[in-house]
Parts: sequence; C-alpha cells; structure tokens
Amino acid sequence: MPTTTPVRSWLLSASSRAGALQLYCFPHAGGNPAEYLRWAAQLPDAELHVVQLPGRGSRHQEPHATSIERLAADFLADVPLERPYAFFGHSLGALIGYEITRALRDAGRRLPQDLIVSAFPAPHLPRPAKPLHTLPDDELLQAVALRHGGIPPEILGSPQMRALVVNPLRSDLRLAETHHHRPCTPLPVPLTVFAGNRDRVSAGQLAAWQQHTIEPITVRSFPGDHFYFRDHETQVLQSLKDVLSPPR
Repeated sequence: MPTTTPVRSWLLSASSRAGALQLYCFPHAGGNPAEYLRWAAQLPDAELHVVQLPGRGSRHQEPHATSIERLAADFLADVPLERPYAFFGHSLGALIGYEITRALRDAGRRLPQDLIVSAFPAPHLPRPAKPLHTLPDDELLQAVALRHGGIPPEILGSPQMRALVVNPLRSDLRLAETHHHRPCTPLPVPLTVFAGNRDRVSAGQLAAWQQHTIEPITVRSFPGDHFYFRDHETQVLQSLKDVLSPPR
C-alpha cells in the first residue's frame, strides 16, 4: 500500500527493509525523534519508525494533543499497522504506546507482537502529587532536569534554547500528568519492561506492569538513570533485538 500523507506526518522512518518487522518508537517528553531514528543502524532486522506528535517538527503548525485518548484515536485513523510490528516507548512514550495498544485491541485491529515499555511506572499507579506542567518555564526546566536529567546544560544556560524546548516539553508533561487510567482487562500482548537501575522509577512500580498483560512480563535492568540508553546504547539495543527476534 502506498504511503499516505497522514502516515508520513506521524512517522519519521529509516530506510525501508522488505519483510522486516516494523518497530514504532514513541519518544519521551520533549524528546528528539532523531535520537531514536539513529538506532536503525544497529537494528538490521527491523524497519524503524519514530512517532512524531502533533505540533512537532514537520507538524509544528498543528495544535498539540490535549489527551492521550485523542492522540491514540488519531494515530489509529492515520497509520495502517498492517504488517507485523512492535512498539517501544520510553517514559511518556511508554504510556502512549500502551494506550494505543489498548485502542487497537478495542477496535479489533492487529496488535503488536511485542510492547516494550521503558522507564515508566505501571499506568494504574498513583502519580506524583505535584505536577510539573503548571510550573513557570524556568522552574519547569529545572524540575525536569532534577527529576529525570537529560536536559543539556547548554539548553538550561541559554534563554533562546529554553524558549524552543519548554513549550513542547510542557505539552508532553501535561499529557502524562492529566491522564487518568481507565481499568480494563489485561492485554493479550507480550510486555517487556526496560529501566535504568538508578532511575527514580522503583522496581515495584516496574513490576506492577504485570497487571496489564496476560503474559508473564520480563523486566530488564541496565546501568544508569532515566536515560540509561544513552550511555549503554549497544547493550540496550542488543536486548531490544533479543526481544524482537522470533523464537528459534
């Protein structure tokens, strides 16, 4: 099927690989899709697509999403997902990937062969009492840097750079912090949890993902903090290949 304009707007894709598993990556709050797109070189058996949310990149003129449920409905309307595929989502991306999988199940659509969630507590658990998205710009950036890291010092030190990143980051945080989990039956999808062993997300919060799948979950811990994959990319991508490889 030819690629349509709506699909291109949602997806930043690496080179086509005939017959390869489709891997859709959902970035973290304020994330740069290019950071995930370059993984394609180390994932030769997958065709990589990074999901670009409304209001970002080539979609900068579109309004930002106001809810994950609306985002999931729009994604399903535009992206066919007809070939075998898997989802990987980091932090906010984990929640989005999970909610899209729920929407696919509810719509009777083809489900991912694997759902890989990274550095995010199980979605039914309580959220931190104080949201970040309501903070003034500078306080928001400082709070995110303190809680999760990942914001380069050159951004924090530059008013121009801060102005570029703060609105998309605030929009993403609002999506996560205003999301209300709706109980549902567990998904019939294998679920793997990735995390850094020095992240603020606890082992118990990660293990609680078991409530959301009928399959036994696997938790894979890596050295590092919330952005563990930046310092241990080769190890993380090898584990990702292991998850995606069919049993022999």
